[in-house]
Amino acid sequence: MNLLKIALANIRSKPLNAALSLILLSFGVGIISLLLLLDVQLRDQFNRNIKDIDFVLAAKGSAMQSILANVYHVDAPTGNIKVEDAKRIIRSPMVKEYIPIALGDNYEKYRIVGTNKKYPEHYSCMLREGKLFEKPFEVTIGGNVADETGLKIGDIFTSVHGYDNAADAEAHHHDAPFTVVGIFEQSNIAIDNLILTPVESVWLVHEHGNEEPALPGDNDEHEAESDSTHEHHEHAAAEHHDPTTDPNREMTAYLLKKANRGAFGMLSRQVEDTNMQLANVAVENSRLLNNFGMGFETMRIIAILIMLISFLSVFISLYNSLKERKYELALMRTMGGSRNTLFRLILGEGLLLSIIGFVIGIALSRIAMLILSSVMKENFKYSFDQLGIIGPEFIMLGITLLVGILASMLPAVRAFKMDISKTLTNG
Repeated sequence: MNLLKIALANIRSKPLNAALSLILLSFGVGIISLLLLLDVQLRDQFNRNIKDIDFVLAAKGSAMQSILANVYHVDAPTGNIKVEDAKRIIRSPMVKEYIPIALGDNYEKYRIVGTNKKYPEHYSCMLREGKLFEKPFEVTIGGNVADETGLKIGDIFTSVHGYDNAADAEAHHHDAPFTVVGIFEQSNIAIDNLILTPVESVWLVHEHGNEEPALPGDNDEHEAESDSTHEHHEHAAAEHHDPTTDPNREMTAYLLKKANRGAFGMLSRQVEDTNMQLANVAVENSRLLNNFGMGFETMRIIAILIMLISFLSVFISLYNSLKERKYELALMRTMGGSRNTLFRLILGEGLLLSIIGFVIGIALSRIAMLILSSVMKENFKYSFDQLGIIGPEFIMLGITLLVGILASMLPAVRAFKMDISKTLTNG
């Protein structure tokens, strides 16, 4: 007697009841699975991007916005700060290391970030091809930028004013040509979606404005003009190679690594009466995760309620099925089936419903994850593409099986205690 086949046939005999139970169970599993995937990938993304960065020194405003703009690159910055004002902070004994960040332009909605070699080195970024930027107007681009825009080593492009919105490209177009000299390997961090260049490039683009040359073309006169301007840029950059030495320059932010535990308190006091603020990355990151967590918790509660309803649905389905099949089950006993056989049969139906519901729920969560990943990539250039089974989902599988066992336990016990002679007599 193949109990699995019989259990499957019994489920098929009541398609509407089985479908309702499976829909409720799979939706509950799917929502919880999706939340688990999001939680794991969000934390992974946050931790990768804040790697050993303790503070962000930027213009006064929202500390959260400052982190989002300068660490994750998904928001507009709070403004610019004077290099001269920032110098006494970044050169403090409380600061172990600093990385300059200068924003202002984009290319096809991918941000151009003025910085230095410490930025990619801090994240241990590897080159897919080419080299790291060295001179003004040389750029090394993230892997996603190369894949999405088609930029290759040696390609030349011009920037658009703004952080990631190219809607007014014609009105805010710069003429200074950038040259691609390198492409980073994808590393699942913000740099994948950035165009890195020396800080001087950003300064020079906005300093000269429309006086910058057009892209080199077939016209020799234009090519000569372009070469001349590049020489001017390199000369200007040589004069201001250290971005901390020119008091007339501005920076969007500095990413700071602290020298000791008391650094935040000491540095915060130094920026109190300035137009600068010091954002604590760990604190703001925790707030950000908590904000997501509140939404996740609400959805998790809804999913648990759905699973409880699915528990009742499975129970009612099996209980009603037992009442309708009492005569059939009694005949199974007369044909040699034991009490334990009937018990295992009813229990097996509950477990089978649970397993099918879990598999459908996992599949639904992956479909939802792909859709959400596409939306995130389109709007924030981030992709959540981890689709494999994660540890907590094995625990959820155990809980789902427990739901099936508990829902089928009472009907299984009733089948175990069934009075065969009375059932057959009553028909």
